[in-house]
Amino acid sequence: MKKLLLSAALAIGSLNATAADMSNGADNFYKSDKVTAQKVTFKNQYQMKVVGNLYIPKGMKRSGNPAIIVGHPMGAVKEQSSNLYAQKLAEQGFVTMSIDLSFWGESEGKPRNAVSAEIYAEDFSAAVDYLGTRGFVDRQRIGVLGICGSGSFVISAAKIDPRMKAIATVSMYDMGAASRNALNRSQTVEQRKQLIATAAEQRYAEFTGGATKYTSGTVHELTADTHPVQREFYDFYRTPRGEYTPKGGSAQTTTHPTLTSSTRFMNFYPFNDIETISPRPMLFITGDQAHSKEFSEEAYRLAGQPKELVVIPGAGHVDLYDRVSLIPFDKLAAFFRTHLK
Repeated sequence: MKKLLLSAALAIGSLNATAADMSNGADNFYKSDKVTAQKVTFKNQYQMKVVGNLYIPKGMKRSGNPAIIVGHPMGAVKEQSSNLYAQKLAEQGFVTMSIDLSFWGESEGKPRNAVSAEIYAEDFSAAVDYLGTRGFVDRQRIGVLGICGSGSFVISAAKIDPRMKAIATVSMYDMGAASRNALNRSQTVEQRKQLIATAAEQRYAEFTGGATKYTSGTVHELTADTHPVQREFYDFYRTPRGEYTPKGGSAQTTTHPTLTSSTRFMNFYPFNDIETISPRPMLFITGDQAHSKEFSEEAYRLAGQPKELVVIPGAGHVDLYDRVSLIPFDKLAAFFRTHLK
């Protein structure tokens, strides 16, 4: 019996020690020698400090340059996926800036890891404020790119901020629909109500001094029963491939929003009125194997013209975070070059 238990423990241990899958050129921590990088800070309209990484192409002209703001996956930080995208696009001649959304990474906001789709959207508008007041940027040529959950936040922002002249998303999650219904509408209304009730009850505990609780997010260990979607996220967030602990943060809370705030996403409907973004162009990029593909397809269906849906063969959701040989950087650059003339 002891031998059997030891074998099982070793099997689970080997699952947890699985090496990062670095196939298809996975390069989350890419550092470009063709751009200069600078950390910048600015305030959103709630007077919260937002921190970004500004990338400027070497040899850039002194004025009139197009710019792109890049948002990170939900629960992540700018060092996860968005820095990579920002640098790759800067190499193609754009001023780019990856930002930490409020409550995450180096940006301000308490409690940490709080959910506020409205403030997340405001952060993108504040980033436009910042870039649009730099002498080297043409304020009529600013675009936005949202990865995963940020895809829904840039859509929410663009609906009420016409200064965003071109909008692209990659592996988009509609955080509202995902929270209400789960993937493929697999969550019942009764299950939703139970989640809401649990979060509401936790408010009493925290109001009276209890410890903050966190929810959802990426698992911290694999077992034989771990769901394939969780395995996909684990390989990025919990291995050297993409694991990153922000200054003053904790690896144990990365990707985990607070339980009491997480239900706010249930009131988030980013695709309502998405057609009003037209005639500004929209580009939706997803993988043909992506568990999140339904969200890009729905946004594309509802959006006005001009719009384009690009489906990458052989790519899953997280593949498009950092697998350079799968990510269509040339397509993104062409989209922004065309529409930020």
